[in-house]
Amino acid sequence: MSDRLSAFRHTLPALRLVRQTNAPLTLAFAALTVVAALLPAGIAYVGKLIVDAVVAGDWSTTVRWLLVEGGLVAAQSLAGRGLSTVEALLRVELGHAVNVMILEKALALSLPAFEDAETYDRLTRARRQASSRPLQLFRRTFSIVRSVVQLLSYGGLLLAFSPWAVLILAVAAVPTFLVETKFSDDAFRLYNWRSEEARKQNYLEVLVAREDYAKEVKLFGLGPLFVERYRAIFRSVYADDRRITVRRGLWGGLVGLLGTGAFYGTYAWIAYETVQGSITLGDMTMYLLIFKQGQSAIASGLDAIGRMYEDNLYVSNLFAFLEAPDAERTGGAIEGPVPGDGIRFAGVGFRYPGSEEWALRGVDLHVKPGEKLALVGENGSGKTTLIKLLAGYYSPDEGEVTIDGLAVSRWELTALRRKLGVIFQDFVRYQLLVGENVGVGDREALDDRERWALAAEKGLAKDFIERLPSGYDTQLGRWFKDGRELSIGQWQKVALSRAFMRTDADIVVLDEPTAAMDAEAETQIFERFRAMTDERIAILISHRFSTVRMADRIGVLHRGELVECGTHEELLAADGRYAHLFTLQAQGYQ
Repeated sequence: MSDRLSAFRHTLPALRLVRQTNAPLTLAFAALTVVAALLPAGIAYVGKLIVDAVVAGDWSTTVRWLLVEGGLVAAQSLAGRGLSTVEALLRVELGHAVNVMILEKALALSLPAFEDAETYDRLTRARRQASSRPLQLFRRTFSIVRSVVQLLSYGGLLLAFSPWAVLILAVAAVPTFLVETKFSDDAFRLYNWRSEEARKQNYLEVLVAREDYAKEVKLFGLGPLFVERYRAIFRSVYADDRRITVRRGLWGGLVGLLGTGAFYGTYAWIAYETVQGSITLGDMTMYLLIFKQGQSAIASGLDAIGRMYEDNLYVSNLFAFLEAPDAERTGGAIEGPVPGDGIRFAGVGFRYPGSEEWALRGVDLHVKPGEKLALVGENGSGKTTLIKLLAGYYSPDEGEVTIDGLAVSRWELTALRRKLGVIFQDFVRYQLLVGENVGVGDREALDDRERWALAAEKGLAKDFIERLPSGYDTQLGRWFKDGRELSIGQWQKVALSRAFMRTDADIVVLDEPTAAMDAEAETQIFERFRAMTDERIAILISHRFSTVRMADRIGVLHRGELVECGTHEELLAADGRYAHLFTLQAQGYQ
């Protein structure tokens, strides 16, 4: 029982969330709820007066009360319409507000959180029904208020007949409440267990319906396989849904018979008292009406409590996600104590969360301002991981990474990342305008068309951009109207142009930036890159040794360790790992 009561703890936060979304609409909803709750009892009482006036043959009194009842019914209709209108507006505003909260929380999550399946499950549970459940909690809360107000007004009238009638009214609705609460609990547990299945279905939808997967899915004939897997997941979860739905319907139907029996038992009692002359025909009409409406009010109130319990369970997913302590760690420093010290990796070791293997181990490296460093090594040797530690996406398990003498973990994240210009090998192809695709490299200059053109020229993208139908205003990608798709090499040039937008970055990193370019374009890019970063640290990750030999120093990573570091000539003379890899690649061109 304590667990079930604790489930209601999110009711007040959800109500505050609705009020913060739009306070005037919230107050209007509350006021209209009270008005709508008071009117039915008044209508029932006036109905009694109409019947008594008809029985007495008093036409003028009958007409007067008919006009009063008509006014009350009209007011009830207007109140109901007002509630529907206010609720519709709140639903839209609250849905937007909650989705923004989820997106803002996602922005604050650390990179490890995005690589964790449990985080995706929490995000999936939070997003599903998150925009509707807080409003439902709000609406059900006021449904209870409405039921209580109605019951107080009905009870005052019904007590005149018999206190026992009030007791029967209350007790008959309890079984339905208990049944609904029980099955709400079962449905919620099933819902949470199926978060991973829901994500699998979403992923299969993406595989079948997205243009960037369509070519390979069609080529290998994978479509029927993925659709069948989609069907199989549905069949597995539908069986559980069907079981709970059928049981809920059967038990709900059985306990509903109790309420029907209670009503007709009381109906017979009131009719008997009328026949005996204890109450008037108008009294009988009123008591039957208010008993039936009172029964509905209690059932509605208890149902609202049961549904509130269910809503709280779902809302708990939203607040669990929003309150999760997965935000990126950040210090407060905006500059280091040793300006000009550059980058230092001191005894750095790192393992990805959940992995026993070291991605990096014992890395010692110092890169001075103005120095050009190239990193080489086989896939999985730790090159990109080194950059992730530098950018503060992860913290090392051993040793320390410093910039200007200050540990990366102590930098304020915005200040840290303003110092960095990084283009990763898995760069994003934004479904935006061409100019915006370039401009995102520096958010503060996102709309600066002159900077777009300058950066595109440096990234060798200017020529093909100017040949596009609308130049820098051409929509890229196929998701939106008139979108144009680029070749892999063109997308890579756009991504490189983003790096050149970062004119104030002290450290520029290019992670496999020219893999899809021809040799001539690659040479031009790195000649410009070296000239533009004359006084800045430049780090280049590449598998092409014709490019890396242009660097001041070359670091060789192997199985997470920095095994060599020196100039091209020094490393060849050492006849080690670098010389071996260089020779292998050179043989491919002979």
